[in-house]
Amino acid sequence: MIVHLLDGTYELFRHFYGQRRFNQGKDKRFGAVTGVLHTVLETIETGATHLGVATDHVIESFRNDLWPGYKTSEGVEPALLAQFQPLEEALTAMGVAVWAMTELEADDALASAARLAAADQRVERVCIWTPDKDLAQCVRDGRVVQVDRRANAIRDAAGVRAKFGVGPERIPDFLALVGDAADGYPGIAGIGAKTAARLIERHAAIEDFPGDVLSDDDREQALLFKELATLRTDAPLFDDVEELRWRGPGAEFAAWAERLGDGRLLERASRAASAPSAGDAGEDGDAGDGGEAVVASPRL
Repeated sequence: MIVHLLDGTYELFRHFYGQRRFNQGKDKRFGAVTGVLHTVLETIETGATHLGVATDHVIESFRNDLWPGYKTSEGVEPALLAQFQPLEEALTAMGVAVWAMTELEADDALASAARLAAADQRVERVCIWTPDKDLAQCVRDGRVVQVDRRANAIRDAAGVRAKFGVGPERIPDFLALVGDAADGYPGIAGIGAKTAARLIERHAAIEDFPGDVLSDDDREQALLFKELATLRTDAPLFDDVEELRWRGPGAEFAAWAERLGDGRLLERASRAASAPSAGDAGEDGDAGDGGEAVVASPRL
């Protein structure tokens, strides 16, 4: 089987601002929710049988206690924030496993789910659907890949190295040095992506950098940023990967489709539930020696 893990927070943002470009500033109350549901249904229609969606039910996490500048919900538009809980509830009604995170982040949930799924010998591959560079640290050759819908690419370990100049296991070190504007920490002054990759290639982990590479203050700062960048993989999300099998929408999904004002959602979900399962039958768009492949469809 192939397990698909979707970044619900990214998808909600993507659909919210994507729709805004065409709605002339008149945001639909549940427009982004509807968009994400259709994306999940597309994943199912093209073969996914086992999947889960992670969301940031609360934007803040334990990382805000570590770094005062870490991302918060401040500045996130109320019309967007108001759609997180409806998305979680609608996905649950549609029969999809949902991890709504509070103390941890959606990225931690994806990392934890990837670890749990990859440990199961019945799982051929785990696909993490997000362009977030943090998740590149979860890539494991032959087991876990990152699917970047925005770049239309699938990244294995070679793809991660081609993009960042370091392997998946060194992504936290890389981000600690260059910073992550989306997450709100600046990295180390004077160190760009090429320099960071060169230093990591030469010395490996930041903890192993010699004293003449980073000052004491920079080393302390870099180690803090590395802690921010390192995803947690210990969230107890499920006991058996079969908990992620999609078995169709629940009875309450009809009410959700009506509330969202999109009857196609119920029609599409019902049709997908009655279709023969094909999710474990192939790996379209498989990444080869080059490390990346075009995403032909969600069935990888």
